[in-house]
Amino acid sequence: MIKLPKLKSGDKVAVLSPSFAGAGRWPVVYELGLKRLEDIFGLIPVEYPSTRKIGASAAERTSDLVSAFSDPAIKAVFATIGGDDQVTYIKNLTPEPFVNNPKPFFGYSDNSHFANFMFLQGIPSYYGGSILTQFAMQGEMDSYTIEYLKRALFEEGRFQLKPSETFNDQGLGWDNIETLAQYRTHWPNNGYIWDGTKNTEGVLWGGCLESVDEMLRHAVPIPSLTDFENIILMLETSEELPTSDYVRRVIRALGERGVLAQVKAVLVGRAKAWEFDKQNSETEKEEYRKMQQETILNTIRKYNPEIPVIQNMNFGHTDPQIPMPYGNHVHIDSDQQKIWAQF
Repeated sequence: MIKLPKLKSGDKVAVLSPSFAGAGRWPVVYELGLKRLEDIFGLIPVEYPSTRKIGASAAERTSDLVSAFSDPAIKAVFATIGGDDQVTYIKNLTPEPFVNNPKPFFGYSDNSHFANFMFLQGIPSYYGGSILTQFAMQGEMDSYTIEYLKRALFEEGRFQLKPSETFNDQGLGWDNIETLAQYRTHWPNNGYIWDGTKNTEGVLWGGCLESVDEMLRHAVPIPSLTDFENIILMLETSEELPTSDYVRRVIRALGERGVLAQVKAVLVGRAKAWEFDKQNSETEKEEYRKMQQETILNTIRKYNPEIPVIQNMNFGHTDPQIPMPYGNHVHIDSDQQKIWAQF
C-alpha cells in the first residue's frame, strides 16, 4: 500500500457526493458539517459541481472524483454521505488519476465501493467520517470521533482502537433544523464481543455488508484469495436494518467463495438497530443486535473455527465512530483483547 501524507492546518480538502447528494437535500446540516471541518480541524473545504446536485449522473460524479484527486492543492477528499448506487459506476473508473495522485479519502456505507477500488490500486483510505453524519452531529461532534479523525488526518503511528464508553444509533431528523441544537441520547457501551484466542495481523478490507453483497452479485473486482491471506475482514450493516437471514446469506457467500478460510480475522461494527421507519424499542434493539452477532459468529465458524471474530466495534453506522484505516495494518492481541491500527 502507498503511504499517504498527513495534513496540516490550513490545507484544502475536497467535499464530494460520490453517492447521494445529501448536501442538496439537507443544506443547513451540510453547512454545519463544513463549519466544523474548518473550526475544529482547521481545514478549508472545497465544494465541487455535483456535491449538492441531487440526481447527478455517474459522469458528473466521476468528474468530481477525478478533479479532486488530480488537483495537487487538495490534500484529502471527504464524502458528504453514503447512498446506494456506487456499484453502477465506480468499477468503471480509470485508475491513473488516483494512482498518480493518491490522497486520503473519508467515507463509508455506499462508499465501500470506492474504498475497494482504491484498495485494488494500492491506495489506503478511511472508512468513516462523512460530513453530514459525523461532522454535522447534532449538539456537538463526539469527542471520541474527533480524537480518531485527528489521528487519521494529522498523526502518524500505531494507535489502539479502544471501545467508546457510550454509543448512539438513534438519530434526530434533519428536516427540522431545530434538531441540530439538540443532543442525541447515548447508551452505555459494553465493549468488544470477542471470540477466538489467536494473535494475528493483516490489512483491513471490507465495508458495509450490503455493499459487499453488491460486489459479489455484480462480479465487481475484489482482492484475490491469495490477497485475502493477509487481510483482516471488516463488516457492518446499514440503516436498512437487514434481517439476520440476509446477513447469514452474505456471510455464507464469503465462505463459499473461500474468503473466510483465508482471512486473518473478522471485525464487525456495532449493528444499527433503529431507523425512522423501524423505530424499535430498547428491548427490540438489543434483540436485533444479539441475533445479528450470533448469526455472524455461527456462520463464520462453519468456514473458519479459529480466527478472532470481534464484534460491537465503533465503525460504520454507529456513533461515536472510528474512521477505520482501510488498507492499512491492524494488529490483534487476543491475549489482552486489544486492537491496534496503523494510521
